[in-house]
Amino acid sequence: MLSLQLCGCADDSGKVVNNYHKVKNLWIIVGLLAVFFVVEWSVGLWSQSLSLQADAGHIISDITALAISLLASFLAQQPAKRKATFGHQRVEVLAALFNGLGLLAIASFITWEAIQRWQHPATILGLPMLAIAVLGLIVNLLNITLLHPHTHDNLNLRGALLHVIADTASSVGVIIAALVVHLWDWWWADVAISLVVATFTGLSALPLVQESLKIFLEYAPESIDPVEVEISLKSFPGVVQVEKLHIWAISLDKVMLCANLTVESATIQERDRLLIKLENHIQKTFKIAETTLQLTSYRKPSALPIHPLFNQDLVLMLSANKTN
Repeated sequence: MLSLQLCGCADDSGKVVNNYHKVKNLWIIVGLLAVFFVVEWSVGLWSQSLSLQADAGHIISDITALAISLLASFLAQQPAKRKATFGHQRVEVLAALFNGLGLLAIASFITWEAIQRWQHPATILGLPMLAIAVLGLIVNLLNITLLHPHTHDNLNLRGALLHVIADTASSVGVIIAALVVHLWDWWWADVAISLVVATFTGLSALPLVQESLKIFLEYAPESIDPVEVEISLKSFPGVVQVEKLHIWAISLDKVMLCANLTVESATIQERDRLLIKLENHIQKTFKIAETTLQLTSYRKPSALPIHPLFNQDLVLMLSANKTN
């Protein structure tokens, strides 16, 4: 029996620089949102605009989500030690799950408030509402520019980006509602835009929650089919059987694989060469850099043992019977 741990390496200096820019951008975004929240909430109360108040509530959720993202980014960089043998990378996935659930809660709150406003209309000041909505659009576009480069391989920041995109859509909706309210005094436009924003917010959260749960439930990533991986491993000469194949994700960009492989009897050098081939194949074909493979020699079953009775010499058996 022979086993080998295969691991991929990365440029640590590049990761440090990327993490520095990521954290710096998150702090800038949190600062911008905090200032804008105070302005939007105050004007929302003054103008009686539900969509502004709803968007301000969304901003609070964004600030909370980004604060969680900052904490998660810090913890995820901590090395594996003691009982945390995988490190703390799943903290970012947990933060992404909280962000998704927060978006769903916000969507439900906005919907409830819109129903209440429909039943009890209020006079809305269109021009202040329009000015703040335009300012919110500018702030959110700047935040998207800062966040987007860091979201390709980070589920946590992707959740934060979804919050900001939902805010951007909300700002566009509030601008439309403000124009309609100011020009035609259609108060219901404020309620209608709030419902559209709530729907968009809820729908954008569902994929984030779904993907986070799949990682926590240790599902294989969507891009990898375990059956295809098993067939691919069996295609190598000398591999007889593949058992206990497990594929799961620690985080969005870190996938792991382990399996027991039964191989034909071979020398240690031949097994080593086979392991290297399997490593290169798995990494290039399925983009899995961390793999644990255990090789077990295949032994043909021996012939069935003969009962001791049939191993005795027939002459001895007969002589023994005569003596008796």
